Amino acid sequence: MIGNYNLYCDESCHLENDGQRTMVLGSIWTDVAETEDATRRIKEIKRKHGIKSEQEVKWTKVSPGNLKLYLDLVDYFFDNANLHFRGLVVPDKTSLNHRAFQQSHDDWYYKMYFLLLTVILARDSRYNIYLDIKDTLGGRRVQKLEEVLANDKYDFERRMVRRIQLVRSHEVQLIQLADIFIGALMYKHRDEMNSEAKKAIVERIEARSGFSLVKNTLPTEDRFNIFIWHAGGMEL
Repeated sequence: MIGNYNLYCDESCHLENDGQRTMVLGSIWTDVAETEDATRRIKEIKRKHGIKSEQEVKWTKVSPGNLKLYLDLVDYFFDNANLHFRGLVVPDKTSLNHRAFQQSHDDWYYKMYFLLLTVILARDSRYNIYLDIKDTLGGRRVQKLEEVLANDKYDFERRMVRRIQLVRSHEVQLIQLADIFIGALMYKHRDEMNSEAKKAIVERIEARSGFSLVKNTLPTEDRFNIFIWHAGGMEL
């Protein structure tokens, strides 16, 4: 049976010279038919905690005062079997040697996005992929990513990936939800743990998923999937 899915993707610290060692890419996906209900439920959770539905939630806004809001959003994800997450973590991008592989940082970035998405995509299904706008190079990124994914799946008629579209995260509830999980992965891998509220969210995600955020899950793990990539090898 052919499935139709929406993928909502976000990223953190993807630039080459941003002074950060760790990079995280992530995607939440769900059936197209479930998207409207998921959007409605996230808005309801926001209103329950006294904020407007159009107000953006994101990892950088986590505080002791709004902790219950973020914990409810995490619980909503795990309580809804129609929602799925995959995160890719690069613990130390400063160790990369692009020259040795005759590639640019952008080339490598697309390879990482490919590794994030290729496990999710199945040839008998159809996908709409939505990326958060990060910079002025977004249009070129979309075109290149679509090309890489189509070629890998031998989808030369572009039937599998129906669209890759840039969106603004404050307008898309499921990208905001993805940002929370990406932020938690980033936080745990940086080993900061200087915020009790953020630490509580990390602990809730690990408890609900049954997985440590610093270890790989099996590639076949469908609900909550983590892949930790290292230059020159893979951590298993």
